[in-house]
Amino acid sequence: MQLRPYQREAVEAVYAYLRTHDDNPVVVIPTAGGKTPVMATICKDAVTRWNGRVLILAHVKELLEQAADKLRQVCPEVHFGVYSAGLKRRDTGRAVILAGIQSVYQRAVELGTFDLVLVDEAHLIPPEGDGMYRQFLADAKGINPHLRVVGLTATPYRLKSGLICSPDHFLNAICFEVGVRELIVQGYLCPLVTKAGRARADTSGLHVRGGEYVAVEVEDLMDQDALVRAACAEIVEYTRDRQTVLIFASGIKHGQHVVHVLKEQHGIECGFVSGETPDGERDRLIARFRDQEWARQLQIDFGANAAEPLKYLCNVNVLTTGFDAPNVDCVALLRPTLSPGLYYQMVGRGFRLHPGKQNCLVLDFGGNVLRHGPVDQVRVKEVGGQGSGQAPAKECPQCQSVIAAGYARCPDCGYEFPPPERGKHDAKASSAGILSGQVTTTRYIVQDVFYSVHQKRGAPEDAPRTMRVDYKVGWHEYKSEWVCFEHTGYARQKAVAWWKQRSQEPVPETAEEAVALAQHGRLAPTREITVRSVTGEDFDRIIGYELGDIPPQPDGKDLPEDALDFPFGANAVAAEEEIPW
Repeated sequence: MQLRPYQREAVEAVYAYLRTHDDNPVVVIPTAGGKTPVMATICKDAVTRWNGRVLILAHVKELLEQAADKLRQVCPEVHFGVYSAGLKRRDTGRAVILAGIQSVYQRAVELGTFDLVLVDEAHLIPPEGDGMYRQFLADAKGINPHLRVVGLTATPYRLKSGLICSPDHFLNAICFEVGVRELIVQGYLCPLVTKAGRARADTSGLHVRGGEYVAVEVEDLMDQDALVRAACAEIVEYTRDRQTVLIFASGIKHGQHVVHVLKEQHGIECGFVSGETPDGERDRLIARFRDQEWARQLQIDFGANAAEPLKYLCNVNVLTTGFDAPNVDCVALLRPTLSPGLYYQMVGRGFRLHPGKQNCLVLDFGGNVLRHGPVDQVRVKEVGGQGSGQAPAKECPQCQSVIAAGYARCPDCGYEFPPPERGKHDAKASSAGILSGQVTTTRYIVQDVFYSVHQKRGAPEDAPRTMRVDYKVGWHEYKSEWVCFEHTGYARQKAVAWWKQRSQEPVPETAEEAVALAQHGRLAPTREITVRSVTGEDFDRIIGYELGDIPPQPDGKDLPEDALDFPFGANAVAAEEEIPW
């Protein structure tokens, strides 16, 4: 096998690092960029040139099978063994061993001495604690103190702790990295095109645990019937001319719902795999999905029911790392995630080249592209660090294409974005505004308005509360503001002016009184709002309104007795968000 130029550079970079350092390097190559030939070449050289012994560690059997296949191609003269319960092999006496970490993490002594350990998907090694990788590597280093470890990954970062390399970790520095964009330009990866789903979920109310959205809340949010039906309709609309479509669902119930809607509403068979799917059934579904020509030939040879090609396949937490289906030319993300690694792994299923495949379409229903940036510019925030300012992506409001932030005109539909404006005479000076000064204003038609009492998280019980106003401007899309009736000074003055524009009632003294009056129709309806987004600021601001008529004073009547006794409880107080100023 002839290595590609960047693969050869990666191999040489590993050797140069091992010669000049006494710690352990990482090689970063994008998904579908070919990490396995690099590992196979290092194995061949270690055994045939330096009489060494090498262990390849991976966490799924598919990665071990890929490594074994490449070893046979690159170095047929090297005899290798496999130690994996999933592959039903327990070889220990070869120069090269391919092992599943779940099978060997307590068996370092049984496997013997190694000179070099190659870890595929190295971002899975935890930064601390006593996980399987750390336990095995510590034991292996106890057997051979001179053991060296080389990590290979497409995503050199973790959800909780940022970049995987650090001085006190098993992996210490990146010795070679090649980017997605570079490999696309060179013709080694398939280009991606991205559209944000029109039917998107609002993730602002989700809680975060361990750096990721709470799984149960994500599934409940994404499994709403109207959202599932709208998303499935969009998937069918956009994929009529696509080869195969891989769907990532938020949970088993959600995935089964997607499969049901595609069948009942659109007459489309969609396979479904999860961790609970029996191995035989999963293998059959993946075979039908991965090799459509094979399935068609079986139909010709053995009849229509033999193995009909499968265009749509939905999965939950299964087909990310280690799944190879080059014919995938559409990836649908029905799962919002805070993990840049998971986002990259899902989208990366479409990177591989395939005959007749011009690009891969990414349909994003979870806001992931805008959250993390384009896949070749994924933003990773270090622990304790701050955000990077302007997102490197934006969404076209006309065709929902997600494109680089610098475009003035959408390359897909021709929509012209409003030119950047420089804010003038702001009421409050802002160093961020001075530094960036780029302002985008957008008008929204308001579909509904909701009022609630807001208590700042962590504030004492006697701290001033605010009235939170949520304007519904789209499908699960809201813009919010906070009106400070209980504050003093300028904040109270703004609240008074806000109220007098909308009502003939006396200005409330408390947020609770304001909400009660608003919910009893004592405010002018809001028809439209104008929202300002400033580069470098975390929150948008509502700067303009189109209001309806102010309600007249009741003719000689007071409000109902219960108008100020609205039952504010745990469900009515929005305590999870910080006030955005």
